[in-house]
Amino acid sequence: MKNYISVSIASIALIIAAFLFGKAFKSRNNTSNTISVKGLGTKDFESDLIVWSGSFSKKNANLKDAYSQLEKDRKTIEQYLIKKGVDKSEMVYSSIDINKRFKTSYNKETGESTSTFIAYELTQNVTIESKNVNAVEDLSRKITELITKGIELNSYSPRYYYTKLADLKIEMIASATKDARNRAETIASNSKSKLGTLKKATMGVFQITGRNSSDDYSWGGTYNTSSKLKTATITMRLTYLSK
Repeated sequence: MKNYISVSIASIALIIAAFLFGKAFKSRNNTSNTISVKGLGTKDFESDLIVWSGSFSKKNANLKDAYSQLEKDRKTIEQYLIKKGVDKSEMVYSSIDINKRFKTSYNKETGESTSTFIAYELTQNVTIESKNVNAVEDLSRKITELITKGIELNSYSPRYYYTKLADLKIEMIASATKDARNRAETIASNSKSKLGTLKKATMGVFQITGRNSSDDYSWGGTYNTSSKLKTATITMRLTYLSK
């Protein structure tokens, strides 16, 4: 009886081993009968939206006077921008930032430091968001002309965007997929086989860099905003069955 049980267990173990071996062989065989390729989609484009910001400030020991002077500068800046072709609806002003400025004096005899109030400094930002990219870009370079009017204005570098990214992404996915299929067909032809059905498709990260720049790609995606001329890239990894 004991021998019979041992033989039965051995037979079952043999059947299970044969099943697992067959399954592993089938899986290995299926893996070897695939072609995996990566395709690249790339496109150069020009930004269609620009965002520019500048800040201006006034100092005065009297808060009310400081505000009046800042308001006068704001009106002068606004008139200048309108004259340069910027629509008033494209301008956004931030809230006014108020800081107290002090002068620190050190007494060598007593070793004490004292702070004396000098003035209130009021600062405000103006931001322009426009599709008239070239005009605002030119304005950002020339707006320091306002210095001749006694306005302390800091001009920041423009930021460039593209409003049709969704359409661009679809176009590039199609381009990357086509490139990957062409590569797969070439591999299949060179290996004397035929390309079968698509088994798996994986999309890579969407990257936007400055054209001809040294921007680094990021695993989470890069979005360059400092260049008006940009290059978008995306990859598609496709796995086909071969026959």
